[in-house]
Amino acid sequence: MKTNGFQIFIVEDDPWYGQVIEYHLGLNPDYQLQRFETGKALLANLHKKPDVVTLDFSLPDMKGDELFKKIREIQPELPVIVVSSQEDIAVAVKLLKMGVSDYLLKDDATKDLLWNSIIRIRENQSLKMEVETLKEELGQKFNFQKNIIGSSESLQKVFRLIEKAIKTNINVSISGETGTGKEVVAKAIHYNSKRKNKKLVAVNMSAIPDELIESELFGYEKGAFTGAVSRKIGKFEEADGGTIFLDEIAELDLNNQSKLLRVLQEREITRVGGNSKIKLDVRLIVATHQDLAEKVKKNEFREDLYYRVMGLPILLPPLRERGNDVLILAKYFIDEFTRENDMEDIVLSQSARDKLLKYHYPGNVRELKSVIELAIVMSNEKEITAEDLSFNSIIREETFLTEQKSLRDHTIDIIKYYLSRNNNDVVSTAKQLEIGKSTIYKMIKDGEI
Repeated sequence: MKTNGFQIFIVEDDPWYGQVIEYHLGLNPDYQLQRFETGKALLANLHKKPDVVTLDFSLPDMKGDELFKKIREIQPELPVIVVSSQEDIAVAVKLLKMGVSDYLLKDDATKDLLWNSIIRIRENQSLKMEVETLKEELGQKFNFQKNIIGSSESLQKVFRLIEKAIKTNINVSISGETGTGKEVVAKAIHYNSKRKNKKLVAVNMSAIPDELIESELFGYEKGAFTGAVSRKIGKFEEADGGTIFLDEIAELDLNNQSKLLRVLQEREITRVGGNSKIKLDVRLIVATHQDLAEKVKKNEFREDLYYRVMGLPILLPPLRERGNDVLILAKYFIDEFTRENDMEDIVLSQSARDKLLKYHYPGNVRELKSVIELAIVMSNEKEITAEDLSFNSIIREETFLTEQKSLRDHTIDIIKYYLSRNNNDVVSTAKQLEIGKSTIYKMIKDGEI
């Protein structure tokens, strides 16, 4: 049985060196250490399921590569760090290709390198467990293919609202910035409601010209207009018994708003060019990244339609307000991309994690996914570093208004943005921002930029 704490097995036939490693790692009280001098002794204790193994390459009873193969047969996912005096590059390359987590040479820096390597392994394991736990919980709650990834309190509030939404047929309005996952939430609600065996019909209102909205939503009869050579079933009729999801509802013009209101009130449609009223049983879910209440005040959205579609409001938090969800999502996207492209596992370096957590993500989850996929391609295929992460999004006004930052931090962000646009030309950036170039140079010298 595995005990509590983070277990590290040290395999080292040199008693003095083994004690040095054991003492150094033992400075962390969370680590539970056990030392072995032979490969056979290690194999006999693998049933205790350690979290990581440090392995001397040259043991009296077997070579490191032979022992590593045996470890893999018993615990395929167990991280192994090889610590060796063997300086042959070919040996190191061979072991890394076989799947060892790290290869360290015995010298004065070994203790510190081993310490950092174990920290990295532990953090990656923790993230992986967090993702797996979340997948399991979401699978139990929502049971649909595309999981909503995250464990922050702001996202937990969304989960609780989704649970309420799936119990009734109340209309649902989902709001949030672009890229926060509004359609994913709509699918979560539909596929776990009593309507899950019927269709979810998604319509992007911003993608349909105003003059075609009515025929697209409600259908038309043959001969209704030039080109109507046969009857067409509209989106509402197609969703009968199920759910219709109207994305970007704020883009609907006032004329079509009145037609939609009538359909929602009467729960029936009339196809364009037809006279028959067709009764429908459709649940409505709408989404927008705009403030509908503000559009009502500006007379750009009908107040009566506003109250009709509002139903149960669900506000999706922007990624910058979801804390550690950034790292959970990053790990999820890494696993997804490497799996789809038949690549080996790739880890996030500490510098990469720090950089991911500091960024503001105006493009939200969608932007993070794009950044991670590019970083994987740019990496050495074993570890993503801060240099592999490239943020190219345009600074938006609402980001600065909603982020909780000091004036100094906002200033730094603005200068960094314009430096990037000017290919790091300090003089041009200083002129553009009307500040002294010495100000920028000092920030660079102080490590702020």
